[in-house]
Amino acid sequence: MARTPSTTAPQSETFRGTSKRERILRAAVDVFAQNGYFNAKVSEIAKAAGVADGTIYLYFDNKEDLLITIFREHTTHYLQALRRELSTMRRAEDKLRLLIRYHLETLGNDRALAVVSQVELRHSLKFMKGFSQTEVADYLTLIREIVEHGQREGTFRRTLHPQLVAKSMFGILDEMVTSWILSEKDYSLHDQAEQIADLVLTGLL
Repeated sequence: MARTPSTTAPQSETFRGTSKRERILRAAVDVFAQNGYFNAKVSEIAKAAGVADGTIYLYFDNKEDLLITIFREHTTHYLQALRRELSTMRRAEDKLRLLIRYHLETLGNDRALAVVSQVELRHSLKFMKGFSQTEVADYLTLIREIVEHGQREGTFRRTLHPQLVAKSMFGILDEMVTSWILSEKDYSLHDQAEQIADLVLTGLL
C-alpha cells in the first residue's frame, strides 16, 4: 500500500508555555498522572508549577476545573493542528494514515498526558458524558469526513457506514494507547502506526 509523506507529529507542546497558567496546567498533568486525580492535592500542583497555592485559584475554580481544562484545551489544539496537516493532502488514504500516526505519536510523545486522557478522565461518568458530546464528537466527525471523502473518490467501500467506521477506528486507537500505558514493556507507540493503518485500510479498500 502507498505510504503518506513523512509528516511527523511534533513533540507534544501541550501546556509547555512559560506563563503561570501554562505552568499550572503542565504541573497538573504531571501530578495527576503520577498520583492520580483523586489523590492529587492542589498544593502539590502549585509546588510543581512554582507558584503559591492561592495563585491556582486566580485561573481555575478547583481541581475539577483543572482536569476539564486539560482535556478540552489539549483536544482543541490537537484537532486544529491535525486539520492543518490534513489540509495539505488530497487522497483519503493518505489523510487516514496521517490521522492514525498523528494520534499515536502525539500521545506517545507525552506519557503523562496520555495517562490523564486515558485513565484519570474516565473515573467519572459525568466527565465521560460531557466529553463524548463535544470534543470526542468533533474528533469522530473529522474521521467520518475522511471516510466519506474516500467513498466519494471511489477509494473506500460505499457499503460501509462512515460513522460506524469512525467509531471503530477511534476505538482501535484508544485501545492502543491504553495498552501502551498499562504495558510493562518499553516500546514506541508510534512505531505501530503503519501496521494499524494497514489493518484499518484493509477493511475499507
